[in-house]
Amino acid sequence: MKTELSTRLGVEHAIFGFTPFPAVAAAITRAGGFGVLGAVRYAEGDELARDLDWMQEHTDGKPYGLDVVMPAKKVEGVSEADIEEMIPQEHRAFVQETLVKHGVPELAEGEASGWRITGWLEQVARSQLDVAFDYPVKLLANALGSPPADVVARAHEHGILVAALAGSARHARHHKDAGLDVVVAQGYEAGGHTGEIASMVLTPEVVEAVDPLPVLAAGGIGSGEQIAAGLALGAQGVWLGSIWLTTEEAELHSAALTNKLLAAGSGDTVRSRALTGKPARQLRTVWTDAWDDPQGPGPLPMPLQGLLVAEAVSRIQKYEVEPLLGTPVGQIVGRMNSTRSVQAVFDDLTRGFERAIDRVNRIAGRD
Repeated sequence: MKTELSTRLGVEHAIFGFTPFPAVAAAITRAGGFGVLGAVRYAEGDELARDLDWMQEHTDGKPYGLDVVMPAKKVEGVSEADIEEMIPQEHRAFVQETLVKHGVPELAEGEASGWRITGWLEQVARSQLDVAFDYPVKLLANALGSPPADVVARAHEHGILVAALAGSARHARHHKDAGLDVVVAQGYEAGGHTGEIASMVLTPEVVEAVDPLPVLAAGGIGSGEQIAAGLALGAQGVWLGSIWLTTEEAELHSAALTNKLLAAGSGDTVRSRALTGKPARQLRTVWTDAWDDPQGPGPLPMPLQGLLVAEAVSRIQKYEVEPLLGTPVGQIVGRMNSTRSVQAVFDDLTRGFERAIDRVNRIAGRD
């Protein structure tokens, strides 16, 4: 499963696996793909350095990448405390009422929220890059538009390719004009922040819009046959995220959440602003329904919503309050019906790819 891009990066298969878990990213790389570690959960540079040290020790010298969340629009001189003050009391009251209604216990006195979105603040993302550029990262991806020009230039100085996600051909052309090297065409089916155009339509549109830049197909991909389809549409690889959530190496630390993912069908997700303030596909829960209810106050814009619900999400996760418990995940969750190792998932993907190619060759009379 080689393409020009995978050959350039020195990987066996053009499968790019995004994950917040170092063990999963390393396993993807060892399996012959390209593991991409999500950095948004790292509030401190020391934590990121610790996990990148671990990645170095567990990737057998093979390449890997890093995904940051750096807003396209910079806001000067605004701290997290300043943003906190912008949150209306009405919204704080709504969060508390919802938690009380479902019997969600308080955190212990002095216990800090374990889920923060400070990684969506530019100054935090920049501090993450200060750490990352000391490591042999081969690809830097940004999930919120093109990174600032100085970041792109700095990455290129280190020999690092720069990628960004795009939900439309217009976004993709902006990435090309900004000097990026790779565009990830992320369809409507994807987990997390995503646009409104489905992968089958989006991928060829983006390929045409940014030619000759390489494009990765993303959104709703979880089988080798779908990988073959993405490459047939002109992509030079695929970007997979949700499929790794139920692997043995994933660190969800919640049996209840894992069980919900395994039981969910492809129709059990929703694009909601409940988690971050921007539309993000996630499991549909009582929590997302509450925020999407027109009778409620409605979600705040990013980054206010993420700061508002940070402690609530931590409490829901810690105490595994099942009706409210969810996570970003794509429509491919309908195929995630067993817990397997990353290697087993990878083997299934490559076998499915081979089946698809054999089928097309038979149709074309090349068997």
